[in-house]
Amino acid sequence: MRYTGYELLWLFYCYSFLGWVLETVSAAAKQKRFVNRGLINGPFCVIYGTTAVIIAIGFQELGGIWLFLGIVILSTVIEWTAGHLIEAMYHEKWWDYSNLPWNLDGYISLPVSLLWGVLGVLSIRWGNTLLTGLFGALPSLPGRIVIWILLGFLGVDIAATLIILSGRSRRMSRWEAADAWMSEISSRLGRFIYGHVDARIRRAYPNVERKQAFARDKAVFASGCDFYKIVMLFFIGAFLGDITETIFCRLKMGIWMSRSSVVWGPFSIVWGLAIAAVTALLYRYRDRSDGFLFWVGTFLGGAYEYLCSVFTELVFGTVFWDYSKIPFNLGGRINLLYCFFWGIAAVVWLKLLYPKISACIEKIPVKAGKILTWVLIAFMLCNGAVSCLALTRYDERKRGIPAKEEWQRTIDERFPDSRMEWIYPNALTVK
Repeated sequence: MRYTGYELLWLFYCYSFLGWVLETVSAAAKQKRFVNRGLINGPFCVIYGTTAVIIAIGFQELGGIWLFLGIVILSTVIEWTAGHLIEAMYHEKWWDYSNLPWNLDGYISLPVSLLWGVLGVLSIRWGNTLLTGLFGALPSLPGRIVIWILLGFLGVDIAATLIILSGRSRRMSRWEAADAWMSEISSRLGRFIYGHVDARIRRAYPNVERKQAFARDKAVFASGCDFYKIVMLFFIGAFLGDITETIFCRLKMGIWMSRSSVVWGPFSIVWGLAIAAVTALLYRYRDRSDGFLFWVGTFLGGAYEYLCSVFTELVFGTVFWDYSKIPFNLGGRINLLYCFFWGIAAVVWLKLLYPKISACIEKIPVKAGKILTWVLIAFMLCNGAVSCLALTRYDERKRGIPAKEEWQRTIDERFPDSRMEWIYPNALTVK
């Protein structure tokens, strides 16, 4: 079943609301009073909606035990990642499963993960059909207007909440730093929003645990695991990943094959994001055993590769790899052998490569390093934008759509089919 954009947004809102109801009822049962368990002020838990949409798009081809296990793994990875991102951003721990069996640092637990699996299977089997049928019963124009109203409301709510939370550890005097003619209005509004959001979060997560931020040496460029370190590791990982895959293809198939994700330069975005993410998420675990890092890397890598496959199919209508002929695969998107490769890569990276590469990065002068980082970010943003346009026109040309605008003619001239087939040799158009 293929969903329209409006249907996916509808599913996102419905499951975000149902998730909010589940979380609120659960919290009320424990605290004996009503609390809003959403991150934002509205009745939505967006992590539920996001996960449900990913499952609806990417898990339709799975069935039986594989569907259940796939959902368990995906939801566990998302919950574990969300917990660490919240801690990285706010230095707080908002939930704790330490009292449940088979938990990892209190962020995830086997019983909870199994519950997510059951709920995910129910959504695939019955929930999505019921909810999309309900949306289809609405008149077309009013239904779309409702979607856009909810989208605007949710966007403003999320933006306002995150802005407030990002400054929650600062003194309120920061709110009074506005320019003269706006200072009084901004100060009053700021105090009201700040107090409202902060008080609500405290009620929703009464056992929130403050976490100590990683110490950083400001005299050293990219000290510890900061923003600049992660960006530099992204570019290094993207380059090394492209080179590694190119050599692997040469040894396996006897031909040189481009493995780049972008049109300019040997960069594999999948590998770059993987290196950056695994460093940010597993930095605190870098001294744990090889076995621990292997299994965490295996699950994280498999979930990550699956999501990348779903994303490229949804956005570009194209899949860039297909493992259907390899044993123990899930919908051709991932396979067990390559998941093990992700686990091995996590161990090799954190135990052998990261310490040496990190030390080299920190030798860059602070000012030069920051300038270089932002130059690389600007380059990759342009590279990504041009790559998206080139892929869009590549797909349009396959469907016989002629170039009408100037940018289309320019793209057709600079990136003809022959060049695109060389850059993306394994790209398959999804009907």
